[in-house]
Amino acid sequence: MNDLLEILLRVALGFAVLLFFIRLIGNKQLGQLNVFTYISGIVIGSMVADAILHKDLDIWRSILGVTAWVGLLFLVEIVSLKSVKARELLDGQPTILIKNGRIIYDALKKERMNIDDLTMMLRTNKVFSILDVDYAILEPNGDLSILKKQEKNGITKEDLKLSFKPQKYIPTSIIIDGRIIANNLVELDLSKDWVYRTINKAGIKNNDDILYAELQNDGQLYIQLHNGDIKII
Repeated sequence: MNDLLEILLRVALGFAVLLFFIRLIGNKQLGQLNVFTYISGIVIGSMVADAILHKDLDIWRSILGVTAWVGLLFLVEIVSLKSVKARELLDGQPTILIKNGRIIYDALKKERMNIDDLTMMLRTNKVFSILDVDYAILEPNGDLSILKKQEKNGITKEDLKLSFKPQKYIPTSIIIDGRIIANNLVELDLSKDWVYRTINKAGIKNNDDILYAELQNDGQLYIQLHNGDIKII
């Protein structure tokens, strides 16, 4: 019975302490989540959990540890508010992944991303074709901010009550970093011979020269070469 009472007291005390510190730093954690704040939240939760579950640990020492950690968090926040360099070190800086409609391959490598990651993030932002994008910026919290091309933000045919033809295809990756995506060709009922013929029409002899190629909804192929040149055929 005493053990059960001790566990209940530890749970109640741990819950109260955790709720108190979440209220203190919760807005920062939820609103501007970055790697440092994310890991800090895990550490605080782990420390409280250990204090609750392990009877051999002095719960008051554990609470002191949590308090010290949160105190360091506040100290870091104060330093980052007063120092631009400290803020860049802790929060990181935005990275431009697409500039003027062109994929910045070196930026992708710096962020340890591949083109599949980029296209997935575009789709989660309801952008299915890279042809629609003017700028794409990876924010320090991991979100992707997208500036569409001006012509893609205009009045739609639906706004003007105009009729329009159904899309022939959904924009789909065909070549990524020189590699033909065979599975996507199967889904589109296209062949590698079609790919070779199409890129040859664009004056491209080797698909290894292509950084990214995407089939558009009208059947055209958007191509960006490794040297940054863009072709649409």
